Amino acid sequence: MKYRISTLIFLLFYLTRPALGHGESVDFMRDTGKIYVVVAVLAVIFLVLIGYLIYLDLKTRKLEKRIRHGSN
Repeated sequence: MKYRISTLIFLLFYLTRPALGHGESVDFMRDTGKIYVVVAVLAVIFLVLIGYLIYLDLKTRKLEKRIRHGSN
């Protein structure tokens, strides 16, 4: 099992290495200013996910409190 996992990880890094070796696409995105749009979209997605997790946590705490006290 460990052999399969290590082989899979090795192949993943080996196959993605040529794509990572070329900095042309990153330079293109940086030169045209689109990299900032990508970073902004990722930041918004991350913040929305964090907000949703906090909302779920608060809702879960409220339900646990209702269950403990036995009130409906």
